[in-house]
Amino acid sequence: MAAAQAKSVALTFDDGLDPDKEPRAAEWNAAILGTLARHGIRSMVFPSLRHTGGQAGRALVADWSKAGHLVGNHTSQHRNLGSPKLTAAEFIGHVQEADAAFAHLPGWRPLLRFPYLKEGETTAKRDEVRAWMKANGYRPAPVSIDASDWYYDEVFRKGADRARLKAAYVRHLLDRAAYYDGLAREVLGHEPPHVLLLHTSALNAAFLGDVIRAFREAGWTIVAPLVAFADPLYAREPRILPAGEGIVWAVAKEQGVAGLRYPAEDSRYEKPILEAAGLLPANPP
Repeated sequence: MAAAQAKSVALTFDDGLDPDKEPRAAEWNAAILGTLARHGIRSMVFPSLRHTGGQAGRALVADWSKAGHLVGNHTSQHRNLGSPKLTAAEFIGHVQEADAAFAHLPGWRPLLRFPYLKEGETTAKRDEVRAWMKANGYRPAPVSIDASDWYYDEVFRKGADRARLKAAYVRHLLDRAAYYDGLAREVLGHEPPHVLLLHTSALNAAFLGDVIRAFREAGWTIVAPLVAFADPLYAREPRILPAGEGIVWAVAKEQGVAGLRYPAEDSRYEKPILEAAGLLPANPP
């Protein structure tokens, strides 16, 4: 019984890196892959052509596949399906463009990670995309643990104190993991295998090893993404609008759980914490 209740999580990474825009992209990509290898972890990357750019960036995605990790779809343009400015047809075209760019990789799987975790602001748009996915062999790749690592990366790149930011970042991820695990127990009645949202970034190139050690020390087992995605939770289609966010959050919203913040994760929640820790530059007088 104890083993069945053990906390488990898969690590997944969004976006990819573009060497044409970031000179250290290859270094950061290699650092993340090296950390995963040293810790014996199989992961999954969800690249977007908007973030990988041309052939050099796509080659970095191919390095994930060569290292034994899986590659999914994060669309070509990384547009927000929750925006009225984007139609379902346009979004599906973006999925197809990314498919054409990466489907040749050995690690490719037709799993779709929605940009910004947004799945449509209307019933018609949400359901049109869901119907297309089913007709074309696609499954969603939701996350159950959402976090604002992208914001911590922005702070990291601005030169915040490295040691203190690392500690704050690790605390943030463990806090979000504990929150969504507790929410899952409330709405599901058990702890599912979780999927954590991270990004390919300078921050994770620097601190991923510390994150992995902290999760393991806190009692988490790190599993392969397909192990987590096999859980029925990730096939659920909550009937909420706007559609999206993390899957545990969406199920909680569907069940009427009170007090859920929206958007579920954002810099607005983290900025005061980092200001109080002295990790954000002071505003000029």
